[in-house]
Amino acid sequence: MNKSIHPLISSTSVRLVMESALTARDRVGVQDFVLLENYNSEAAFIENLRRRFRENLIYTYIGSVLVSVNPYKELEIYSKPQMERYRGVSFYEISPHIYAVSDNTYRAMRTERKDQCILISGESGAGKTEASKKILLYYAVTCPTNDHMAALGDRLLQSNPVLEAFGNAKTLRNDNSSRFGKYMDVQFDFRGAPVGGHILNYLLEKSRVVHQNHGERNFHIFYQLLDGGEDDLLITLDLERNPQKYQYLVKGNCPRLSSVSDKNNWKVVMKALPVIGFTEEEVQKLLNIIASVLHLGNTQFGEGEEGETYITTETQIHHLSKLMGVDGSALGEALTHKKLTAKGEEVTVVLSSLLMLCLPDELYHSSKGSSVIGLLDIYGFEVLQHNSFEQFCINYCNEKLQQLFIELTLRSEQEEYETEGIAWETVQYFDNKIICDLIEEKHKGIISILDEECLRPGETCDVSFLEKLEDALGGHPHFVTHKLANGKTRRVMSREEFRLLHYAGEVNYNVNGFLDKNNDSLNRNLKEVMCQSDNQILQHCFRREEVIDQKRPEMAATQFKNSLMKLMEILMSKEPSYVRCIKPNDAKQPGRFDEVLVRHQVKYLGLMENLRVRRAGFAYRRRFEAFLQRYKPLCPETWPNWHGRLSDGVSTLVSHLGYKPEEYKLGRSKIFIRFPKTLFTTEDALEAKKPEIGCLGVLYMHVCVCVVIVIQSGWRGMKARRRAKRRRQAAELIRRFIKGFIYRHEEYCPENEYFLDHVRYSFLKNLRQNLPKSVLDKNWPTPPPLVASEHLRRMHMRNMTLKYCRRVQPEWKKQMMQKVEASKIFKDQKDSYPQSVGRLFLDSRLEREQINLKVVQTLGNDKVQYGVSVIKYDRRGFKPRPRQLLLTNTFAVLVDRTKIKQRMDYSAMRGISVSSLSDGVFVVHMPSEDNKQKGDVVLHCSHVIELVTKLAMMANKVSYVNISPGSIRFAVARGKEGIIDFVRGSELKVAKGKRGHLLVVSQRLY
Repeated sequence: MNKSIHPLISSTSVRLVMESALTARDRVGVQDFVLLENYNSEAAFIENLRRRFRENLIYTYIGSVLVSVNPYKELEIYSKPQMERYRGVSFYEISPHIYAVSDNTYRAMRTERKDQCILISGESGAGKTEASKKILLYYAVTCPTNDHMAALGDRLLQSNPVLEAFGNAKTLRNDNSSRFGKYMDVQFDFRGAPVGGHILNYLLEKSRVVHQNHGERNFHIFYQLLDGGEDDLLITLDLERNPQKYQYLVKGNCPRLSSVSDKNNWKVVMKALPVIGFTEEEVQKLLNIIASVLHLGNTQFGEGEEGETYITTETQIHHLSKLMGVDGSALGEALTHKKLTAKGEEVTVVLSSLLMLCLPDELYHSSKGSSVIGLLDIYGFEVLQHNSFEQFCINYCNEKLQQLFIELTLRSEQEEYETEGIAWETVQYFDNKIICDLIEEKHKGIISILDEECLRPGETCDVSFLEKLEDALGGHPHFVTHKLANGKTRRVMSREEFRLLHYAGEVNYNVNGFLDKNNDSLNRNLKEVMCQSDNQILQHCFRREEVIDQKRPEMAATQFKNSLMKLMEILMSKEPSYVRCIKPNDAKQPGRFDEVLVRHQVKYLGLMENLRVRRAGFAYRRRFEAFLQRYKPLCPETWPNWHGRLSDGVSTLVSHLGYKPEEYKLGRSKIFIRFPKTLFTTEDALEAKKPEIGCLGVLYMHVCVCVVIVIQSGWRGMKARRRAKRRRQAAELIRRFIKGFIYRHEEYCPENEYFLDHVRYSFLKNLRQNLPKSVLDKNWPTPPPLVASEHLRRMHMRNMTLKYCRRVQPEWKKQMMQKVEASKIFKDQKDSYPQSVGRLFLDSRLEREQINLKVVQTLGNDKVQYGVSVIKYDRRGFKPRPRQLLLTNTFAVLVDRTKIKQRMDYSAMRGISVSSLSDGVFVVHMPSEDNKQKGDVVLHCSHVIELVTKLAMMANKVSYVNISPGSIRFAVARGKEGIIDFVRGSELKVAKGKRGHLLVVSQRLY
């Protein structure tokens, strides 16, 4: 009974969450800003945020956009039961949550087979990184998985602490601020299980390595290494545990944090590195680089009498050369000299000490069939007291994302209207394309002017760059400088600043450092030293191709623009979802809501603009089935169930509720309600109707209970009858089995047929699992009586043999045929045969170039099928002569360099003789009466088994091969014979022996 009621209770609780959010709107606000009555009021927007924040409701929708306010405390809303609560539930059926966005994106990827992406934005400390962690955790917990997939999911999760260690730092606003933009693709297979990931980073704040503002820190990894690294490791890296010893760690005067344990985070990072694929050796190489950066910061430089730079701390250079795996003198030379290319010639210039102050900043370089969900954790719009090149790039990125958001939102709205058959209404909004063009337009934009100024010969500086901007962009409505501004604006602007009127507000940028930061390139000789490092990670960062390439690398702003364009292409190819993160206060205090700070973020996140676009048409839209299911109690014709078409049911319901034509529209599958007031009136009517529905519900439940009892009684009776029937059948089966066992040795009869059939079936089933896997495997199970086991074995062997033969390639078949013939001829007959079994017979022992072209031309159409070097012994005197033996399809020839010395036709060949010992001497017997053939030929070859086999097969004389144990007779001339004697000895020797015989001493084989 309880089990049957449980789903009803579960679905009811889900609906109640949504109902409470709507009916308690005076206390907690609305869960979707689209339902705000005064949607154009920024004050109403912020007040709704405040109400929900006060009740720990940190998530609110703007249509499909999720707005998240950082609570600065742990909330009990991220447990596994909470994940299950949002799994598979329609997006608007339950209160807003990061899990709802995650699940909706995942289901859209599975059902629509389209790649998705989630864009997370907000300023430092707003909770972007935590939001991306929650999304990854949701996928790791709820997606289908096995041991392999679980390991991949763990790798995705463990990548976060590593990325945070190398890319996050303590700033004035946030103790764990991401100093780079991160885009992660999570790949899913056809079952929806995560199978991998790919991470891209954007605009890492490299300047933080060499400089930090007061109260800020360098990247976490440096402090983690010094605080958490073992003593032996620090000794290996030549480091001390005190951060105050290192120039790169003292500028912010903040070596330790009360909210962060560097020692514990070090353990987490060291545990995560092997999980994400780093070997122990690679981890050590990585730590060497980290230590090198610290030693580089402690490297001191002096200035000579003529202004040349030299290194005053040789100890640091020694540490650097050891850790980086480079030559110390070459590194010192590269750090103090610059290599230039002028008119094709290389010139080495001594660096001034002023350049050396900036150089270390350039040494910090970061290494770089399925459905995809992309996660973009990107920095939000930044307006600081002092805004420089980094803020310019960050805000340019946000301009592009805002442009993309408006474009995709409008396109999504328009597609939904067209799908539902509702006329599209033109939406008025601010198009920030004019600002994007101001920054990125070719030859005219700020980035192009900045690149041009960096490359211009002569004296260039940041002020000249500002003057160039004033000349080129002086009349632009979104660009202002001190020179171009009115008197009121000049009072708040420095002469070294320019102002851009972004979509989110005005920002003043100080041009100091723009040219240096944009001219982000290493000296070529320093790259040469780094690419010769023994450290594979450094080799990957400083590729040899970049050193060889004479083309000047792109400037930093252009690199960022190009990578941003590629990111826009990636995002345009996916279906987007959005998470906008807001920081409620600068003090990181829970429960505190700073209205001025929140209003500032609402403005630069473009939330009011988003809301206006979403509310330009209809405020509320739901599918027919969801709308009818919720509000059907308000109409007698639709309560308790509607059995007609859904659209007719909704039409009947809204007519009964008195909706006016201008208040709603019916699409093909959804109802669109224009005004929130209409929805709230309907919701209030439903709330008033609930007591009446409750009474009917109690009566309905009582009837249901009675019906359930009757059904349960019938079901239990049917189950009992089935159980009794199964028991009777089991007892009968056991009796038959026992009786068959008793009569098992009798002839096949009704008493033993079941038992014998079962034995045969068991044998065949076991045989199926244990069939021989190879033709050489002779094992076969012992069969029971009346089984044609031998017939089955023959069939199986025949089948395996057939399969094996079909798999044999033509080349291998030819090899096997030759080996078989060799076995027939030489097995147990010749001592050297066993050593030849494991060696492949080659198609030829001579390369094509080794056969003289004149010989090939003489042979004409008779192609050489096999060639080998041999020693020919004269029939008289046995003088050795080096020759080549070439086999064609019809004859063999002996060749001396360019001349054919003897031709041996296969048809005239009388036989082939070899000894039974391990030597390589053989005789080809030819008719002596034929003047063309010149008689028998005595040859020696180190591949005698291979050569004789091929010659016998080509001549079709396999049965004419004679193996003699002691001596071989051969024809010298008509009526005269020669003799070759074979004996065993310590080493191979061929010489003229006693009585004019040829003596062959064969080496003993052990």
